Amino acid sequence: MALGLQLRQQVLAGLLLCLCARRWAEAGKVLVVPMEGSHWLSMREAVWELHARGHQAVVVALEVNLHIKAEDFFTTKTYTVPYTRDEFDFLGKTHIQLLFERAHFLTMLLKTMASLKNVTLLFARSCEALLYNKDLIRDLNASSFDVVLTDPVHPCGAVLAKYLSIPSVFFLRQIPCDLDVEGTACPNPFSYVPRLLTRNPDHMTFFQRVKNMLYPLALKYICLVTFTPYARMASELLQREVSLVEILASGSMWLFRRDFVMDYPRPITPNMVFIGGINCANKKPLSQVYTAAFVQSVFPVEHILLVKEILKTFHHTAN
Repeated sequence: MALGLQLRQQVLAGLLLCLCARRWAEAGKVLVVPMEGSHWLSMREAVWELHARGHQAVVVALEVNLHIKAEDFFTTKTYTVPYTRDEFDFLGKTHIQLLFERAHFLTMLLKTMASLKNVTLLFARSCEALLYNKDLIRDLNASSFDVVLTDPVHPCGAVLAKYLSIPSVFFLRQIPCDLDVEGTACPNPFSYVPRLLTRNPDHMTFFQRVKNMLYPLALKYICLVTFTPYARMASELLQREVSLVEILASGSMWLFRRDFVMDYPRPITPNMVFIGGINCANKKPLSQVYTAAFVQSVFPVEHILLVKEILKTFHHTAN
């Protein structure tokens, strides 16, 4: 409970900095453009706390979504998307099933890239449905929002904030290909900060440093496929050539759902606030059936029996 309260205070500190352009006693208006899926579950805590502090939140959501439902502490504005619920569910299940497949590395890579292209196309189409919805954009522009709260992993909210000329607060874990580092203009030394998925330790050998430098290059293609549509849309809306890094660089505050307990320390800038653990503020115990099924799927049966015997011995000794 104490951890949850402390994390909420850190989140509010960042958001209130962007809302203090008005008088302190006056409530602010927050436009929330969340990322679909589990990302919303963490952001929802921040939106609830803003409402508790007297601020007004408007959440822009897809008509077809997983977790974003109407609630009494924010106003929802939905927009139609060019796909059905069945298409959305099928694509999501197909992408998740890849995580549990066991195949040759090259086969899995090709399957993952094909699935990623489909997911990227779906999110890009949903972003176009928002940015080119003239009635909705006109309504949002006339609402005089003080700040946009969004997850830049789906850069649609960042593009919208830039287009409407509203300060933006980014709420994220991280962005692939170090786009969050480029957006914050933060030092990013390959020599001692281990990169994502490299499994390098904090004390690297020469060859591990070489791997640390070369490994992210493979991810550049993924980012090229994933994020190029948003740079194109931003350029069309702003009527000038603009890169995604420029869009991200306009962020006023970055709220990172990470900390230096789980992640390796690295250089940061003053507008980066670490709120790791906010997604655990409201935790619920797993059911015994689910826990047992998970344990049996991960550990061999003989290991489970051994652990049970150790626990029994410890219990009798304690008594």
